[in-house]
Amino acid sequence: MSLTATPDGVLLVDKAAGMTSHDVVALVRRRLQIKKVGHCGTLDPIATGLLLLTLGRGTKIQDLLMSEDKEYSGTMLLGKTTDTQDSAGNVLEERAVPNLDDEMIATAFEKFCGDFYQMPPMVSAIKQGGVPLYKLAREGKTVEREPRLVHVYRYSIDRLALPEIDFTVACSKGFYVRTYAHDIGEALGCGAHLKSLRRTKSGRFRVDGAITVDELRDKEPVDILDRILTLPEVSRMRGA
Repeated sequence: MSLTATPDGVLLVDKAAGMTSHDVVALVRRRLQIKKVGHCGTLDPIATGLLLLTLGRGTKIQDLLMSEDKEYSGTMLLGKTTDTQDSAGNVLEERAVPNLDDEMIATAFEKFCGDFYQMPPMVSAIKQGGVPLYKLAREGKTVEREPRLVHVYRYSIDRLALPEIDFTVACSKGFYVRTYAHDIGEALGCGAHLKSLRRTKSGRFRVDGAITVDELRDKEPVDILDRILTLPEVSRMRGA
């Protein structure tokens, strides 16, 4: 794809920690000098990994791409709960981590597999009365939220080094991994928060080979354009 072509399609980005999803969108808009750029599924600033950007006419399939299942790898830290349910928040409570064996931990994870209801966190982009919950949370407000039906297709416990647990989870759209970590911590009786997170997959798209933020900053615009998946390529990859 050349600089003279209209960039219609999807760009797979490996988001760096410390950035918002909008920061990545703004970077691509600036580097490619285009306005019509959107993203498919917010990644919190502490998270890294796969962020799908839609460009030009690609924005028309944004909702379709957002509705697909996701896969994450993360680390939860037992013994501390935070007001954001992740490491970016303020510690609310500290509890001793009991002597947990493999079976106890596996039992806690198993409670959150298949279909179950998850309470969205206050620090989220869900709107109440047209106002995102995170804005209400900044004002010190807590409002009633409706639990959401979510689905975990599979999970694995990848490393146990208490108080840390590394895990992988494949889940439906609208799933909050930090709430997953928080709830598993409660099931284990000591609380937990999400220490780190990486999105590895969204639908049929994987983070392997995605363009990095450093590459977005350093590469020539024509080289960035060459990394955009055309809409026919996206359709074939999705099996549509």
